[in-house]
Amino acid sequence: MFVVTAQEMREMDRLTIQEYRVPSLVLMERAGSAVARTLVKSFGRAARRGVLVVTGKGNNGGDGLVVARHLKAKKIPCEVVVLGRADELSQDAAENFHAYRKGRGKVFEAGGSLAPLKERLKGKAVLVDAILGTGLKEEVRGIYAEAIKAMNDTGLPIVAVDLPSGLDSDRGKPLGFTIKAAMTVALGFPKVGEVIYPGLSYVGELVVADIGIDSKAVEAVRPQTEIVEAEEIRRRIPKREPDTHKGTYGHLLVWAGSRGKTGAAILACRAAMRVGAGLVTLAAPRSLNDILAGSMVEVMTEPLREDEHEEPEPLGDEDWRLLLAKKNALLFGPGIGVKDSARNALRWLLRNLDIPWVIDADGLNNLAAEVQRLRSAKSPPVLTPHPGEMARLIGASTTAVNQDRVGVSRSFAREHRCYLVLKGARTVVATPEGQAFINPTGNPGMASGGMGDVLAGILAGLLAQGIGITDALKLGVFLHGYVGDKVARSNGEIGMIASDVLEALPQGLKELGEGSGKQGKRQNANLKVQNGGGIRRF
Repeated sequence: MFVVTAQEMREMDRLTIQEYRVPSLVLMERAGSAVARTLVKSFGRAARRGVLVVTGKGNNGGDGLVVARHLKAKKIPCEVVVLGRADELSQDAAENFHAYRKGRGKVFEAGGSLAPLKERLKGKAVLVDAILGTGLKEEVRGIYAEAIKAMNDTGLPIVAVDLPSGLDSDRGKPLGFTIKAAMTVALGFPKVGEVIYPGLSYVGELVVADIGIDSKAVEAVRPQTEIVEAEEIRRRIPKREPDTHKGTYGHLLVWAGSRGKTGAAILACRAAMRVGAGLVTLAAPRSLNDILAGSMVEVMTEPLREDEHEEPEPLGDEDWRLLLAKKNALLFGPGIGVKDSARNALRWLLRNLDIPWVIDADGLNNLAAEVQRLRSAKSPPVLTPHPGEMARLIGASTTAVNQDRVGVSRSFAREHRCYLVLKGARTVVATPEGQAFINPTGNPGMASGGMGDVLAGILAGLLAQGIGITDALKLGVFLHGYVGDKVARSNGEIGMIASDVLEALPQGLKELGEGSGKQGKRQNANLKVQNGGGIRRF
């Protein structure tokens, strides 16, 4: 499903109105009508005790006035407070202000005073937020801030029209005072800021209302961000034909592990096998071979020559050729440490490797000192940073990364001609072409050591099987979080470890591949439990 920026939504609105001749008042009517129907369906019993619609002066306020008119037509007791004066309303909002008044609807103009709002809040059971729309970029101040605080303080369920007022629609950042909605009805498409944190914490249940945006307008704008859905993922899971063998499913080379960090190598290799890679070979320092080979009987090992410091010795071109012979993908980095030998290996791979590959963990830390080399890589790698590693790659703070996860991911992937998987709550996948995909699965129980090594192994194992890079990344991050959610439902979040997810991967793949049926319903329910509201279409 597409999720859109404010600019993309404005352009689709403009094209629908100007090029495809759908009057703006018609779009507003559809929007308000959809919100009213959704409100009655979800809060009908409470709504019959009284609804208050609070509007701003722009088109979001106009949508709210349509909501009020439709509620009144359904015999729902409803009043409106306009945060301003009627003569300050936008043209379409003014039209609906007069239409509501004409139908004897009760509307109160607050002007610059909060008193009318505080008075009308008394005795209501449901509130509608139609104050501010997607154009907000600065902190909310004045009467709008006071109104938002007063509405939140009631503790009543709030239905937000399109976007909770006070939320940055592109970054999901609260801009000062922000409505804490029980439900948000997104108009046309969800906004990026509604499906990522921290914005996700403010939207409540997210419902998407079709308001008739012309399909040609969507095609012309081509939104660059999507949220990954279970039904799409089901189609990406590879099928196994009866006349196949281990060679059919690819051979993965994993360069991982060092003294004290053998676990990272073991988790990554086993994860690759658990998602179906036919063969896995681990290249690691020779002194660790007995430990590693004894821990993974299904994985082959390639002991690397090492110096007196237990660091792998440099490989020549012929050594690399032999090591990479008949390999279909490479995973580089889990647990290798930050050292000259790792940096030298990484430089060779950037110059010469021509198969799909993943750079993870210490591979990223070695890359951070010379990230510009990415731009000339022979084969664009997949980078899998957590926010701290991402901050090192771009020379910024972790806070700066988390404040614009989609924007940071998209910009980096495009500029450095690579694929990026920014891990964390709502993992983001970005491509060199500027596309971004937001993953909805996963939970806080997965915040434990080794989870990233499992994800890296999953991604590399899927790439080894010949799945296209973008499809492999979407499938891998969705599966990783999906299985984590499955474990959390069974065992709880606290105490979850990476091996729990690792061992449940085959069952997770089986369930996802079986289709949407009961398991699809369980997945939707899980999204609601974990994230405060799954996305529903209206």
